[in-house]
Amino acid sequence: MFAVIKTGGKQYRVVKDDVIAIEKLAGEAGSAIVFDEVLILGTQVGTPRVANATVTGEVIRQFRDDKKIIFKKRRRKHYRRRTGHRQHLTLVKITAVGA
Repeated sequence: MFAVIKTGGKQYRVVKDDVIAIEKLAGEAGSAIVFDEVLILGTQVGTPRVANATVTGEVIRQFRDDKKIIFKKRRRKHYRRRTGHRQHLTLVKITAVGA
């Protein structure tokens, strides 16, 4: 059975034993996280959420993503800006999917 959960402004399709990298959530490695914003659970489609449905996961680790380069340039104006960004992420293993 699969589920579609919403966290960090994004939606993820998950099944049991999936490992996903999501926006940073509070929690140390080994702690449990409950996702209660379940949009789809199997064949049930929520309006907007499926009632009494939860997905639980376990935090594996907190980390930072690879650096993304942001480069801005306006031609013939001698304007160039180069900056970088590293997003904080949480690696989560899905342990249970269901109501």
